[in-house]
Amino acid sequence: MSEYIFLDTKPRVLQVSELTRAINQLLEGNVPALWVRGEISNLVKAASGHWYFALKDEQAQVRCVMFRHKNQSLDSTIANGSQVELLAVASLYEARGDFQLTVEQLRPAGLGVLYEQFARLKQKLEDEGLFDATCKRALPAFPRRVGIITSPQAAALRDVLTTLKRRLPGVPVILYPTPVQGAGSAEKIADAIQTACERNECSVLILCRGGGSIEDLWSFNEEVVARAIFASAIPIVSGVGHETDFTIADFVADERAPTPTAAAQRAVPDRETLLKGLRDTAQHLLRSQRNRLQNAMQALDYLQRRVVHPAEQLKQKSTVLDQMQQRLQRNFSHGLQQEQWRCKSYTHRLRGAGSDFRRMQDKLVHQSARLVQAMQTGQSRKQVRLATAGQHLGLLNPAQVLARGYSLVQHSDGRLVCAAEQLATGDTLRITFASGWATTEVTERGV
Repeated sequence: MSEYIFLDTKPRVLQVSELTRAINQLLEGNVPALWVRGEISNLVKAASGHWYFALKDEQAQVRCVMFRHKNQSLDSTIANGSQVELLAVASLYEARGDFQLTVEQLRPAGLGVLYEQFARLKQKLEDEGLFDATCKRALPAFPRRVGIITSPQAAALRDVLTTLKRRLPGVPVILYPTPVQGAGSAEKIADAIQTACERNECSVLILCRGGGSIEDLWSFNEEVVARAIFASAIPIVSGVGHETDFTIADFVADERAPTPTAAAQRAVPDRETLLKGLRDTAQHLLRSQRNRLQNAMQALDYLQRRVVHPAEQLKQKSTVLDQMQQRLQRNFSHGLQQEQWRCKSYTHRLRGAGSDFRRMQDKLVHQSARLVQAMQTGQSRKQVRLATAGQHLGLLNPAQVLARGYSLVQHSDGRLVCAAEQLATGDTLRITFASGWATTEVTERGV
């Protein structure tokens, strides 16, 4: 199509869409993908996920588009003012005839070697524990002096001084001048930190510099600066670059501020805030004192109502004493009457019990005589029964039977012999007499 349009010798009126399409084909076919460096402005992150922005430098700008599938893996810190390098294809947006770059890759400016150095040093220092939160010190609430480490010509210095003067006018400020970019600046920054620590004049140090490219801020990414910050005996606030800028110094410092102005705000308290706090405290104390005074007055009124004149107190006590004396007399009289009545009652009971005592005594004598007679009668009966039982026992005694001429015959094993059938010729027998015993042998038996 493009060859036909531009090589045709016959003049032809083109449609706008034909022209923009032909120019787009020329750009896409003849301009390769290029790396371009510049600053992002007018960034729009559409709801669809696509990014639209302008890439500019001091003299020109160009429209750019980066589609969602290309920007999903990028850091969300990309914003207006970011210095970036991007790989893009030149094209023409045919619908509007706008020249634009279709971005394939995007990275912060200087990402190449410098960013790799940054990443390696950051990982090394992090592994050594220089970023550990437990190593970071708290900033003093009321610093006696504030030290500033920066270039005397830096615009950040004016911002910091203005902020310090506005927030806490009376705090002394000591400047430790040092270059903040260029060859050898990192070593000079480290020397300035060491000098401030050796002189020990300040309670807090502000390490600051204005914004710039990664190359401009590179001094704050040097290892010598990081180790000087970590070894500092004085707490350090890092305020380097803009809010989107991060340096190694920010990670090592005791506190990181997004800007030099913010670093000054972190380093000293706000005078107006302090004054307001003092006013609020004074009002609180006044209210507390007033409340205590009012409470004391109310307590005094209450105590005054309770206070009684000594004469009145004596009169009241006398009245109470009289009442107690009357109660004591009544109680004594009543108790005496009770005891007298109880004594009379016991007397009557004792008198009534005299005749009963004599009657019971006579009954006891009579019962004693009956008991003696019953015991004698019972003893006689028992003696008669005992004699009768003795006679019966004598009659049943085997010794009495044996005494009449009978004998007791037993086998050798002790069995009694009651009949001849229990015997056999040759058995040995034991014969027990009334007096003594003998053994014999059966030679003959009869039935």
